[in-house]
Amino acid sequence: MALKKPENMQYEEAIVELEEIVQHLEQGELPLEDALKQFERGISLARSNGQKLQHAQQQVSILMQNDAQAPLEDFKE
Repeated sequence: MALKKPENMQYEEAIVELEEIVQHLEQGELPLEDALKQFERGISLARSNGQKLQHAQQQVSILMQNDAQAPLEDFKE
């Protein structure tokens, strides 16, 4: 089965695949070439999801700007 392009995946779907990649890499049993391919795929998934999160944050900011009753505040942990 061919892998989906990260930009064509749902956010949650990419997270599941990324978690699987991390598990495989942490086990340390993959041959070097396979580990590099998995690492490259993981980076691609992480970047794509980062862009999706940034886009969602922009959408929320725009929606909140249109609502004077709900001022934006920075998230604090």
